[in-house]
Amino acid sequence: MSPYKYSTLAVHAGQSPDPQTGAVNVPVYLSSTFELTGIGTDRGWDYSRAGNPTRDALETALAALEGGTSGHAFTTGMAAIAALVAMLKAGDHVVCSRDVYAGTVRLFDQIVSGYGIQIEYVDTSDLKAVEKAMRPNTKLVHIESPSNPLMVLTDIAGVAKIAHAGGAEVSVDNTFLSPALQSPLALGADIVMHSTTKYLNGHSDGLGGALIGSKPEHKDRFLLVQKAAGGVMSPFECFLVLRGIKTLPLRIKQHEENGRAVAEYLSTHPKVSKLAYPGLKSHPQYELACRQQKGFGSMMSFELKSRDEAARFLSTIKIFINAESLGGVESLASHSATTTHGSVSEEVRQSMGINEGRIRLSIGIEDKEDLIADLEQALAAV
Repeated sequence: MSPYKYSTLAVHAGQSPDPQTGAVNVPVYLSSTFELTGIGTDRGWDYSRAGNPTRDALETALAALEGGTSGHAFTTGMAAIAALVAMLKAGDHVVCSRDVYAGTVRLFDQIVSGYGIQIEYVDTSDLKAVEKAMRPNTKLVHIESPSNPLMVLTDIAGVAKIAHAGGAEVSVDNTFLSPALQSPLALGADIVMHSTTKYLNGHSDGLGGALIGSKPEHKDRFLLVQKAAGGVMSPFECFLVLRGIKTLPLRIKQHEENGRAVAEYLSTHPKVSKLAYPGLKSHPQYELACRQQKGFGSMMSFELKSRDEAARFLSTIKIFINAESLGGVESLASHSATTTHGSVSEEVRQSMGINEGRIRLSIGIEDKEDLIADLEQALAAV
């Protein structure tokens, strides 16, 4: 456990001055291969798929921020989830949050299940349902908390207790909150996953994913996947995430301040229904959010009456950008049924509770009064 507080770790973890030049930023080592010092000996690196100094710095920072034993950087968030399940075997059983990101559903249902791995989707906010889903062959319980886009929370400590009693591990997609606002490993989870594309990078200019393990065997497991399957983050992308992490605490403060203001505004708007934001006392899991999170974040979603209303809203916004993704400095709005969950059937979307009027917002760091004015004029057009 580091003696430093989070803001200090964000600036300094893995980012010591370069010993050769004194550069305060980690150099971008754009080299695919490294000179060996002899037969079977090197200076710590031999080929960038197996390891790169810039990636090493990022992975050290990621492990420090999440309180893990090792960090592992991948090309995208989906590559990280693929690495998460790469060591499972035919006959293994996975319990997964029911309203998880649709890209995860696509990977699990259309690829992973083809290897003979059994996937079961469960309302993980219901601990009794998680307990009922556990089998002798359950190896992993994968959860999103908050979920995408309905902001449903899962009691991480409660799920960890159930999973560990059954001999399974727990992985948590912590993308929506970032390590600034939630520490799944401290709550009992075994592995944390991130799309570093989002808050960790923070500037919408790079793709990436990460896994942070809590045990020495996780390091061995994920290093093997990196070396054998590839999919590792490039040195320049690692540099972008390292740069983003330095300002993460400051950005998150502004994201959350704006998020609370926008949520309070939307909560009283007559055209908005089913607003999902755990920072509102009206949210059914507000107390859980207060207990396991260090803040409420800046992600939320709400419903308009129809797809046509959603289309009018998205065509009228001016500061908000109609675009996928989240966690950047700019505010985004997206139609969940055709973006994040466009890859699953209407039947699956309905079972998740995502209808054609659902809008997801990622609140950026602009002036909150400007953001509210933009939403007001867009909703007036609905």
